[in-house]
Amino acid sequence: MKNNNRFILGGLATAALTGCGGQPEPPRRPMNILYIMTDDHTSQMMSCYDGRYASTPNLDRIAEEGVRFTNSFVANSLSGPSRACMLTGKHSHKNGFYDNTTCVFDGSQQTFPKLLRKAGYETAIVGKWHLESLPTGFDHWEILPGQGDYYNPDFIRQTGDTVRCEGYITNIITDKSIEWLEHGRDPEKPFCLVVHHKAQHRNWMADTCDLALFEDRTFPVPETFYDDYEGRPAAAAQEMSIASNHDMDPIYDLKMRQPGRKSRLSDAYEAMIGRMNPEQRAAWDRFYEPIAADFYARNPQGRELAEWKFTRYMRDYLKTLKSLDDNVGRLLDYLEESGLAGNTLVVYTSDQGFYMGEHGWFDKRFMYEESLRTPLVMRMPGGAKGQIAEMVQNIDYAPTFLELAGASVPEDIQGRSLLPLLRGGHPEDWRESIYYHFYEYPAEHMVKRHYGVRDERWKLIHFYDDIDAWELYDLEADPRELHNLFGNPAYAAEQERMMKELVKLQTQYDDTAAMEKNASYDRKR
Repeated sequence: MKNNNRFILGGLATAALTGCGGQPEPPRRPMNILYIMTDDHTSQMMSCYDGRYASTPNLDRIAEEGVRFTNSFVANSLSGPSRACMLTGKHSHKNGFYDNTTCVFDGSQQTFPKLLRKAGYETAIVGKWHLESLPTGFDHWEILPGQGDYYNPDFIRQTGDTVRCEGYITNIITDKSIEWLEHGRDPEKPFCLVVHHKAQHRNWMADTCDLALFEDRTFPVPETFYDDYEGRPAAAAQEMSIASNHDMDPIYDLKMRQPGRKSRLSDAYEAMIGRMNPEQRAAWDRFYEPIAADFYARNPQGRELAEWKFTRYMRDYLKTLKSLDDNVGRLLDYLEESGLAGNTLVVYTSDQGFYMGEHGWFDKRFMYEESLRTPLVMRMPGGAKGQIAEMVQNIDYAPTFLELAGASVPEDIQGRSLLPLLRGGHPEDWRESIYYHFYEYPAEHMVKRHYGVRDERWKLIHFYDDIDAWELYDLEADPRELHNLFGNPAYAAEQERMMKELVKLQTQYDDTAAMEKNASYDRKR
């Protein structure tokens, strides 16, 4: 009874309601939480955001039955750091996980799963973890080592062993998630299940049943595909170009394998396809070998090569996405069939956005819109429906889940609960800008370290370390961020205003190390 009393006192899902005739209705159970996150799935490739390329009916279902956030952003556009921000509700400099190359997540720190357990929830995570240390705060976990593998992936289990599971990873993660919901949890407790997919991460290896899909699709290259990066030295210095065979490897990324051919990443690709069983490998080779033979026979160069690579990239990405959308549908159907849908908050998002040829790129990392933004849809029983335009970040998920559970939100959490927005409110004191800081350099793709601020219309970025470059964009007049206005006297007032906003957020979030780097501002303006 003690636990039940705590539940009755907590939050939206546990409020006692008055029924007809003034008789109190039985107290409701606390609301369950199903949090689904993918890797590198960008808004451009989700049809409720952008209908040009992809069809994602199951993901769109969440938006149609709930809400779609139109201004959802990350705090650090990289897999591990984004996950750490989500778990802790804090920016990278506070949770200690800055990048994927040097950091190990401190599992002893406060996280929302730990706080949910104290509030009586059962917690579980299945799939990608990518934080180097083992999970803490979960009653159940099965995670992928590192990035995981698309075919016949290994899973690390709580028992300390690592097991290989036969099949395709997106199906397997969904199978394991449903198995826990059906048989692994305590049905007397509310649950929080975190489902972390490997999809849509590089190198976009589709399930064999989907290999032939979209082969008749062609795609116009984005308007900025041949960007010359004028006035943006950090953008010019990256190594994430689709056109470059060093950056987008024809063998590793596009599967153009032939015996005897080598490339920078061909050995890694050989290891990936080496995991396949005979049936998987036969289907794979039947599909890709003729494409590779034609590719090397034609030997495209220059723009023809760049656009050929773009087309193959888009097709493979869509095929991988098809499986992801199908499996989200499986989870939604399970909630309906099991009777859980009426008391479960469903969240779908990605760890960051991604470039689908914009600026000639793939990957993420930059504070430019395509990777700063992330899709976010939520379905809360009894909650609002439609679009939510307020600016939100992935540091907001932890306090949202805690408030929903009726648990107190610790003062050191830097995000803000989205529950008022999910209830249909529009708080007058909602944030008017968001803060971003990226640290992983030098590393794969060679994107310079940078931090910045974005408000409804303007964005100010400072690239630092082995570079000292400031950028200012008017997102209303220049949504593709091609024209750096920093130092232009005509925009001096907006530049100063955004600098003050940057300092305000650095102070609010206590990013003192970044504030010290602001000293170059006066020399640059």
